[in-house]
Amino acid sequence: MRFTVELADDPAGTRCNCSICAKKGAVTTYAPLESLTVTQGADMLKVYSFNTGVAKHHFCSHCGIHCFHQTRSMPDKYGVNVACLEGMSPFDFAEVPVVDGIHHPNDNGGVRRLAGKLRFEPSAE
Repeated sequence: MRFTVELADDPAGTRCNCSICAKKGAVTTYAPLESLTVTQGADMLKVYSFNTGVAKHHFCSHCGIHCFHQTRSMPDKYGVNVACLEGMSPFDFAEVPVVDGIHHPNDNGGVRRLAGKLRFEPSAE
């Protein structure tokens, strides 16, 4: 499965601590829905949705990798797994904010909270 996406000039990486995101561990960056196009293997793309059914988590049924998801808090955007993007890596970000998806903004009066930050420090070796 392959896809293309147009990102902002300086994409930011984020993580989330909700039940599914904490387990998949992906660093994501956000893009408008219309900026992502599946170019190959659309038939291999499967969708997982739970709870309210708004968020749609797309994964490759061949390899199992989470590719992108339509978010619940911003349903006009995809959260794209940066590990799936050529030329990008989760380790490109020295610090990644972790949003508090356990206390989701849609269930919390629209309040968006930060749960913490993950840091990557490359080894000197």
